[in-house]
Amino acid sequence: MASASLVALLGLHAGSAAAADLAERARPRFIDWSGFYAGLQGSAGASFGNYDFGPTTIGPRRVQSVSTGDATGSRDLGGDATTVVGGAFAGWTWQSGAFVYGIEADLAGANLKRGVRSDATGFGYEAIDPPFALIREKTDVFGSARARFGYAFGNNLIYATLGLTGANGRVLATYPDLAGGPAASAARNVSYLGYTLGAGVQFAVDPHLSLGIDYRYSDLGESRRFGLGALPGPDGGPVTTRTSFVSNQMMARLIWHPQALTLVPEEEDEVPKDTRFSLHGQTTFVNQGVTGFRSPYRGPQSLVPDQAQATTTATLFLGLKLFEGTELYYNPEFSQGFGLSRTLGVAGFVNGEAQKAGAPFPKLRSNRYFIRQTFGLGGETEEVPDGPNSIAGTRDVERITVIAGKFALGDFFDGNVYAHDPRVDFMNWGLWASAAWDFPANLPGFTQGLMVEYNRAEFAVRAAYTQVPKEPSSDVLDPRVFERAGAVIEFEGRHTLPVLDQPGKLRLGLFTNVGNTANFRQVVALTQAGAFADINTAVLATREPRRKSGLYLNLEQALTADLGLFARASVNDGRNESLSFTDVDGSVSGGLSLKGTAWGRPQDTIGFGASANRISPSHRAYFANGGLGLLIGDGRLDNYAPERAVEVYYALNLTKAVTMTFDYQHVENPAYNRDRGPADFIGTRLHTDF
Repeated sequence: MASASLVALLGLHAGSAAAADLAERARPRFIDWSGFYAGLQGSAGASFGNYDFGPTTIGPRRVQSVSTGDATGSRDLGGDATTVVGGAFAGWTWQSGAFVYGIEADLAGANLKRGVRSDATGFGYEAIDPPFALIREKTDVFGSARARFGYAFGNNLIYATLGLTGANGRVLATYPDLAGGPAASAARNVSYLGYTLGAGVQFAVDPHLSLGIDYRYSDLGESRRFGLGALPGPDGGPVTTRTSFVSNQMMARLIWHPQALTLVPEEEDEVPKDTRFSLHGQTTFVNQGVTGFRSPYRGPQSLVPDQAQATTTATLFLGLKLFEGTELYYNPEFSQGFGLSRTLGVAGFVNGEAQKAGAPFPKLRSNRYFIRQTFGLGGETEEVPDGPNSIAGTRDVERITVIAGKFALGDFFDGNVYAHDPRVDFMNWGLWASAAWDFPANLPGFTQGLMVEYNRAEFAVRAAYTQVPKEPSSDVLDPRVFERAGAVIEFEGRHTLPVLDQPGKLRLGLFTNVGNTANFRQVVALTQAGAFADINTAVLATREPRRKSGLYLNLEQALTADLGLFARASVNDGRNESLSFTDVDGSVSGGLSLKGTAWGRPQDTIGFGASANRISPSHRAYFANGGLGLLIGDGRLDNYAPERAVEVYYALNLTKAVTMTFDYQHVENPAYNRDRGPADFIGTRLHTDF
């Protein structure tokens, strides 16, 4: 969210260039946010807590320093605590020109929980199973009082915030008596007071309502040392400890403005953009939950029922024209949050933004930096619109384009106007991409290399040669590009169906990657022969440069001006581990996309899509013997079936820059396991751009 503050570089919206419209141009092109406001905020899975316990003493003895993730004689009960957070807030805003300042207070309920198990060895006993002691803490209530400082532009407001925050905590402990006596338990309430800082953005969608996304980092400090009952048995005694608490919260907000905001009209005809620079940005907040489903057993990478998670990304698209035909682009991006089950458990995963997230706090990456050189070949020209990574101007229709640097291969390949961008259309990985194309990329989905395209009115041919990750699902790209790399070539044909008189495109892509991977047949044979006790150990021991190749077909076809059809089919050889995308060796998908013109909402979109994914026989044997893939691994696979998914979404256009999407997905046989599921996913997505 902090990257959104760079929106201030955009300044005020320009008025008409005509001299007769000078008075109109002088009118401020931003909302006056002054006055009282109140609202509701909430998140499902977008809040994270981290507790530290200890040092702990028993009587006069300091027996261990039980610190989350670094504990002597203890085991962490799994990752950062996540929760559902919800509450109310109110504040008052003052404004001077475009600059906004004010105060705000809020109160939120939560259900953050985390614990540490301690082995008996930490208390001088021999190690036993199950572990000896359990100390856990939960937090129910947060509150804060903060100052806000912001900048208004158009119907939007960006702001930073800082102030004081407090929270309660309840620490619980259980001490079994190893000598055979009754177990002991203890509980203690603690309180915290610390500081909080963060940033947010608001979008007015009605004179009395605005939507917002608010990120908050809170350091709630450390409690005083307190007693926590007594350890039973001959070596027992009074237990004392202390705790500390840090949280990260990302919340969606609905805000009421009783003073009635005066919205800035959305301009139908924008002023031409500066042809030397391009500045755009986006923010996408995805909140998603899964209901309960049949789950007779779980492995280390299984989908977990009854949970909710959220992800947020915020990107800035900067462009500079160095010379005619030469452009430089840079895209810093913040990402935060996790996909369901930490983006595990479904091969055709259900949140297309989760690949870029994976941290409980906003993480800044330089996702793209590349130079684009365009060589015009003469003849007919076309207008280039101003947009993300696009500088307004003209170019030859027949041209050669060369791009060098860091980018996502999906920026140029496997495009589809109806199903390609999980920020605005389908979110399921099997629908917005050719799932069996294991495109080379780092963990967030980007790579470095060279792309060349030859374009004509009737067709385009493009090819790329790029780096691959050093290991499967690694954030580090392999520098040995002459030994290990990825190559893809795509032919795009453009046509108009004579019966419908509607345009369409058909794309054929061929790909081949060489990366450091294991062979499925080999690791299964070595494990079954007893050479390795665990198949995942065999994987690590046998990885070497191996090739994965395949192809994809991609169709987009307009049926009417408002209704479009898409379809994809992709396949790879299925012999070796996947490097970057997901655990799919063959996939088919398709669906429809309909604009809302018929019901008076031409900017709304409703989409329906379905996909089916499969894996090769050797890949099935790998999972059946306990193998772990990029996203899936139930520990066994006794009852294989293709993974099938259906997705329906409705994208509600609130303003020119704000879209709210309601999304439903149904997945049969998640992770190709007929014993698991079916699973139903319900999500919302708030997307803004400028």
